[in-house]
Amino acid sequence: METIGHWINGKLVAGTSGRFADVFNPATGDVQAQVALASTAEIDAAIADAAEAQVKWGATNPQRRARVMMEMVRLINRDMDKLAEKLSSEHGKTFPDAKGDIQRGLEVIEFCIGAPHLLKGEFTDSAGPGIDMYSLRQPLGVAAGITPFNFPAMIPLWKMGPALAAGNSFILKPSERDPSVPLMLAALFQEAGLPDGVLQVINGDKEAVDAILDNDTVQAIGFVGSTPIAQYIYARGCANGKRVQCFGGAKNHMIIMPDADLDQAADALVGAGFGAAGERCMAISVAVPVGDATADALIEKLIPRIERLKVGPWTAGDDVDYGPVVTAAAKANILKLVESGVEQGAKLVVDGRGFSLQGYEDGFFVGPHLFDHVTPDMDIYRKEIFGPVLSTVRAQSYEEALKLAMDHEYGNGTAIYTRDGDTARDFANRINVGMIGINVPIPVPLAYHTFGGWKKSVFGDLNQHGTDAFRFYTRTKTVTARWPSGMKEGAAFNFKAMD
Repeated sequence: METIGHWINGKLVAGTSGRFADVFNPATGDVQAQVALASTAEIDAAIADAAEAQVKWGATNPQRRARVMMEMVRLINRDMDKLAEKLSSEHGKTFPDAKGDIQRGLEVIEFCIGAPHLLKGEFTDSAGPGIDMYSLRQPLGVAAGITPFNFPAMIPLWKMGPALAAGNSFILKPSERDPSVPLMLAALFQEAGLPDGVLQVINGDKEAVDAILDNDTVQAIGFVGSTPIAQYIYARGCANGKRVQCFGGAKNHMIIMPDADLDQAADALVGAGFGAAGERCMAISVAVPVGDATADALIEKLIPRIERLKVGPWTAGDDVDYGPVVTAAAKANILKLVESGVEQGAKLVVDGRGFSLQGYEDGFFVGPHLFDHVTPDMDIYRKEIFGPVLSTVRAQSYEEALKLAMDHEYGNGTAIYTRDGDTARDFANRINVGMIGINVPIPVPLAYHTFGGWKKSVFGDLNQHGTDAFRFYTRTKTVTARWPSGMKEGAAFNFKAMD
């Protein structure tokens, strides 16, 4: 059986802790590899080496760092299929979805090619007599990322790219559930010209996370995952004096107005709700049709679309709409929440509880589920299910629909389907959610904008990728300079001396 280690100082190394975790094939339920779980000592040693390597990398001019990003773009495109196959085999998502995962990460690396411009400071000539003033954006030193299982390529690239382009060294602790693609990306960075030690990829569990949080050398930490863990990492990291950004859970609503194109809305809901088996923080998990007539018509259009969904292994190619969830525990939690919805009075319109795939009976497959008449007090509404379950909450007015989304504790993404520009504009202006779609079901911004939610979906002041990423991974130094001009001056005792 394959044993997966770490990427340390430019090469793959075995773990030394003696602890391992199983890596499953989600389609069959079989253990396909074991991944080493790093000890605190291993983490500390890797961080120390990264700090040493960062000194030279941070002094490398931004244009040369950008050339590494340019070459990385070429290499990812070269190895796209190879990366996607490995991603699908460990995560379970379909091959096209795996390629999309990589592509959205690649777009951030493309954005990072602009690092020389993004790292420019400001300059003021003659701020005072013979005085110039300017600012510098300088790297923090060692930064770290703790990334989730559901996007094993995209989110590591979102974290690594800007941090490295800004001149930091980087410690990546990816999910131990699908660890291979981050290691493959590290090898590509080395091939692209990144010096040894600047990027370290260390697999691990809570011990590794705590070691990163407690290590004084690490200056900044980025995290994506569940809200309870986001709160934990944010609190502990901030208490240790680090710059921290944490992105947590979501419960994304789509409001469907009576004037919406219901065929378009139904197609959008199926794709956004069931793609990647619902294992997306931007998945639409709540449909909010306005008016019973709209709700009845929408449900009528959703049922056949959902019943036609093809669930299977990624090896089935384009014949599959979504694959298994990542673990047996994830499957059990999804089905437990489905049962709670039935017990609490929601109407299960499409029932996927009995789903089984011939030849893959031990795989972690979950059939599609559609609920109607869900109410805000139900567990399936309050909690993030992270599975192929779409809940319908009927609203009798636009204001009632808006209030549902605004009152929920999560505020990652939301969408509205309407033909009315005034309604769409009002929605975008009033809703207290970070990413908004207007007739767009999954409003994930492109790389040159920033990604981030509101409320309990985010902890920290700056978003992921875009210009915020370069602000997060750098600090500003402001210089006030005056060169002697031969003038004799006495001592100055007030701030007006530069006027």
